[in-house]
Amino acid sequence: MRVKLEESERALVGYAARENIVSLPTTITAGGQGSESSGAGERPIVAENLAALNRELNVAIAARVSAESRLRGAGATSVEAMTSQSITGLRQRRAELGAEYAKLLVQFEPTYPPAQAIQAQITQIDRSIAREEGRVTGTIRQLYDASIARETALRSRVETLRGELVNLRNRSIQYNIYQREVDTNRQLYDGLLQRYKEIGIAGGVGVNNVSVVDPAKVPQSPSSPRLVVNLLLAIMIGGALGAGLALLLDQIEEAISDPTEVERLLNVPLLGTVPKAKTANPRAELEDPKSQLLEAYISAQTSLAFTTDHGIPKSLMVTSTRPAEGKSTSSYAIARSLTRTGKRVILIDADMRSPSMHTAFGVRNDEGLSNFLAGEESLSNLVHRYEPTGLSYMTAGPQPPNAAELLTGERLSKLIQELGASYDHIVFDAPPVMGLADAPLIASKVEGSIFVVESHATRTTVIRVAINRLHEARARVLGVLLTKFEARRADYGYGYDYGYGYGSAQKD
Repeated sequence: MRVKLEESERALVGYAARENIVSLPTTITAGGQGSESSGAGERPIVAENLAALNRELNVAIAARVSAESRLRGAGATSVEAMTSQSITGLRQRRAELGAEYAKLLVQFEPTYPPAQAIQAQITQIDRSIAREEGRVTGTIRQLYDASIARETALRSRVETLRGELVNLRNRSIQYNIYQREVDTNRQLYDGLLQRYKEIGIAGGVGVNNVSVVDPAKVPQSPSSPRLVVNLLLAIMIGGALGAGLALLLDQIEEAISDPTEVERLLNVPLLGTVPKAKTANPRAELEDPKSQLLEAYISAQTSLAFTTDHGIPKSLMVTSTRPAEGKSTSSYAIARSLTRTGKRVILIDADMRSPSMHTAFGVRNDEGLSNFLAGEESLSNLVHRYEPTGLSYMTAGPQPPNAAELLTGERLSKLIQELGASYDHIVFDAPPVMGLADAPLIASKVEGSIFVVESHATRTTVIRVAINRLHEARARVLGVLLTKFEARRADYGYGYDYGYGYGSAQKD
């Protein structure tokens, strides 16, 4: 049977060589033994090439359709034109020049020489944009022509391979006859070989060389679990994991919980530590002369008096890293504390993106800081007075399209100069530093800045980045005010709340 199988395989290979039939064989299992067979699993190489070219032709057709669609939509609104960095840069520059031109037309005629110069630049940029859009359209046209040429070449090659495949099928009839004979002989040979091996194995059955090495014995005690050993291991491993976790959490904790660490971690002096308010209305607590909150801000005011050679700065800005750290409450408390000393103080809501002062004082936010920065000259309609405390204040006003653009002008310096003639101190409640340019702009105009940090919450690395932003704006950071402090959560847990509220529970 093996000789017969070899003769049929030689006949198959010889016919394939004479007729130039090249196929790609696959591996199939025969008789469950995993032997190779080139039977029905073979595929002519011409068919493989035709299939591969058909796939490439489909890809070329899709590319040609895509290029044609891009060519039809070519122009200023095409994807290539919208994503081109050069066109985007030219359009951005044109928008900036258009804004400058519009700003000049507010005060001057179009014949004003600077306005004519800007208009000439806008015209030149429009020509450059048109040239870039033309270049993009030319590139799309070249891609479209290339895709058509590739599609035509692939179609021609596919038609040629189709003719070759038809011719090959006519010559494969005798080849298939030889192939079936090879497959039949291989199956018979594999079956006989398998049967021969089974007979040889069955002939050796009956010989037994098994012997007893050691007889089984019934155990007197359980092998597991070992209670004492397991308890000792659990105590040791649990203690080690607990100590490691405690050390890891201590290293990961980046929030400031110890006021003595402020100057070391931030390189900025500590102005004061403000305890967490006991109620949801901290401003009401500030009116209690024996409240811990008021005592803390009075202590911070005392520290603030030593920041300059002339005492408390005339113009102050209060800001923080992020919202909800207590900067608005702190700015109000500092202004209120200065008012109690007989000073003329005005509190300005400089957070024009998210104002809150008008809600606290119960007034409308129709007019305020944004109106003056936008060009309004009169301050009488913008400044209000809170009669219960004698504190003057200015709300943020209507929200402008771009608050940072209003703060970059000279109007803010003019506001500080005019208010400085009527008030002893000007306190700005500024927006947070991170993500906004407002606070650095205001800080560069005032005499000093107070940075509010929420204890046990804000990460030290983020605080350092925010303070560095103020330093880069050439602002003078007077110190840090640590708010919402809880002594029980401090590193040592005692000592920092001593003195706040001393005597509040005593009888007069």
